[in-house]
Amino acid sequence: MKDYAALVTAGAQGIGLACSTALIDAGMHVLIVDSDGKAGREAAKALGERAHFIKGSVADEQLIAEAAKAAAQLGRGLRSIVSNAGIMVRKPVAKLTLAQWNQVLATNLTPAFLLAKYAAPLIREPGAMVLIASSRAVQSEADTESYSASKGGLVALAHALSVSLGPKLRVNCVSPGWIETSEWQRSDRRKLPKLSKADHAQHPAGRVGTPEDVAAMVKFLLSDAAGFITGGHYLVDGGMTHKMIYV
Repeated sequence: MKDYAALVTAGAQGIGLACSTALIDAGMHVLIVDSDGKAGREAAKALGERAHFIKGSVADEQLIAEAAKAAAQLGRGLRSIVSNAGIMVRKPVAKLTLAQWNQVLATNLTPAFLLAKYAAPLIREPGAMVLIASSRAVQSEADTESYSASKGGLVALAHALSVSLGPKLRVNCVSPGWIETSEWQRSDRRKLPKLSKADHAQHPAGRVGTPEDVAAMVKFLLSDAAGFITGGHYLVDGGMTHKMIYV
């Protein structure tokens, strides 16, 4: 991975920033695409000269095409892609507007398709792509239909792309559970997390997750050590998805 480039969407805060940091630490050049200009500039400055930032919406097809070309010019070429952007609109389905439904899918699901369309052809082999979904892809809370549908779509898209784009590009999906990102925000929003003993104890792993937990899985799946892994779906949720809860 050293001296190759990675493209990370929504890579300036939260899980995306942890992924950007892990890839910089692995010796990669990282191009961050993020709609938050302040967060993006802060992240690029903090990560050093191998970090680069483009401001814009991941739903913008032209922006993704231009970002892919820019990433391909970094270092020894583009080798890794992380599709991470996501928003949630929590509303009863009867009150969820079509515009809101489309907005969530356009932000959470469609950018992964655009990255595959524009970035995958520029990949230096062997390449790898990770889509960040959510444990909501396999279990739900009430009033999260658009979010759950978009994350489930990412799981299916990952295995479809793995077949279509292999062996040049491996594609996997990571689904985080409860990940506390309070300390991974831009400077004016950063704060210490407020977590109770009960919050931690309900996880079979004994604690709430951190962005570093997700980034470690992403870094592994992008590395040559995962060279025989593609089309997979990996939960990073401290075991919560498999815990039976009776009320």
